[in-house]
This record gives sequence, C-alpha cells and structure tokens, in this order.
Amino acid sequence: MAETATATTTIKQLLEAGAHFGHQTGRWHPKMKKYIFTTRNGIHIIDLEQTAVMLDKAYQFVKQVAADGNDILFVGTKKQSQEAIEQESKRCGVYYVNQRWLGGTLTNFTTIQTRIDYLVRLEDQKARGEFNRLPKKEAQKLDEEIVRLNRHFGGIKEMTRLPGALFIVDPTKEKIALAEAHRMRIPVVGIVDTNCDPEGIDYPIPANDDAIRAIKLICGKMADAVLEGKGGLVVPAAAEVAEPLAAPVSAPEATQVSEPADETASEG
Repeated sequence: MAETATATTTIKQLLEAGAHFGHQTGRWHPKMKKYIFTTRNGIHIIDLEQTAVMLDKAYQFVKQVAADGNDILFVGTKKQSQEAIEQESKRCGVYYVNQRWLGGTLTNFTTIQTRIDYLVRLEDQKARGEFNRLPKKEAQKLDEEIVRLNRHFGGIKEMTRLPGALFIVDPTKEKIALAEAHRMRIPVVGIVDTNCDPEGIDYPIPANDDAIRAIKLICGKMADAVLEGKGGLVVPAAAEVAEPLAAPVSAPEATQVSEPADETASEG
C-alpha cells in the first residue's frame, strides 16, 4: 500500500497505531472482505488505504454535524476504549457513554431524563450541605447513589436532546446502542474490525477496535472534526503527538506483515 494522506490522517499514523491488525481469519465477517488487504499468520490485515479514505469521509460528516449545531454522542464501553471515549469527548465538548449502555438511552429518552434530573437534584442537595443534616448511614447511601448514577449518566448528564449522530467503537459490542440509533434514525459512525458487520453503519471506519492506540487515534480524529465543525481551535490528540515506535513501520505488504503485538492485535 502506498503512503497517502487525507485531511485527517496518514497511513503511517494508522500503521504505528496498529490499526491494520484484524482478528483471526476464523472469526471474520464475510461482509468485511472488501476491506481486507491480506492474511498473515492466521490474522486478517486491514487495507489502511481504505481506512484512511473512510476515516476522512467520517471526519467530514462529523464536522458538518457539529457545524449544524447538533450534538454527537461518543459510545465505547469496552475496557480498551473507555479512557479515550471520555477524554476525547470532553476535549471537544460532546457527550459520551463509556460504561454499560442502558436500554432506552435513545428510544426512551424522556425516562432517562427523569433519572438524570434525579441525579442533578441529589448533587445539588449535597452541594448545599443538606446531606450533613441526615443520619450518617442515609447520607452514605445517597453518596453511593450519586456515584452509581454518575457511572451510568455522567457522560450524558447535560444532554437535553437526542444527538445528531453517534460515534461507536465496536458496533458488534454496542449492538443495543446501534439498534436504538437505527430506530431513531440517527446516523452512525463506527470503527469496524474484521469480525464486524459493516452494514447498518453509515460511516464505517475499518480498523482494529481492540488496540488502545488505534482507538485513541480515531477517537482523537473524531474529536478534531467536532472542534473544527464548531469553529474552534483543533488541539492535536494525544495519539498524534505520542513518541514514535522504536523501529520504523512500513506499509504491510502481503509477504512483509509483522506479527501483531499484544498491544495492537485484535483480541481472539
């Protein structure tokens, strides 16, 4: 694959992040065939030229959603994505879910809002010192309730309307969120690994959805798109300014694909 660049990323960045490593060939989804470059040692290798192009399309879409004044909801509850989802959504000022997706978050938004309102009231009461007048056990119970509710709703606490788009890491894992987005006709951008079904994803980004560096890189690009759409200054994501790998990485030729390291290879 030749070195190419888009408005948002380069093949080299994707390679260094391990975005090209897919799953074992026995775990692939046939509809991902067109995004697979080759196979090496039982692992599918993703075509990063296509990844770069499709990442750019997703970037332009997210930028336009933000420019139109709509919200974007970042979703990634798997362990590898939780930190990047929270950090990058906060950096660009959008909402996120990085713990368990609660059914009805989109399709029963009114009910979800009542739980969020309850959380806000509890936090307000605590801030005013009202918990100090309660018995110790009761105050402790309410403190625990605040922690529990923030774990579920902290990232969407200020979301007062449905988002204009979802950005999902691993739509296979987030199938409930994906189904709710479809039902509410909300467009979806998603990182799709070789075991994913890309159909139903409006803007699929074929890439390793298990490698932390790849997730951080792509989450950072989506956050940059939001910032650019809002007309704000785009601050490079951490994944872009990280120290380079000790050894240079070349494009994965069919006979020259390096072994997937533990950090970058898709699980399974």
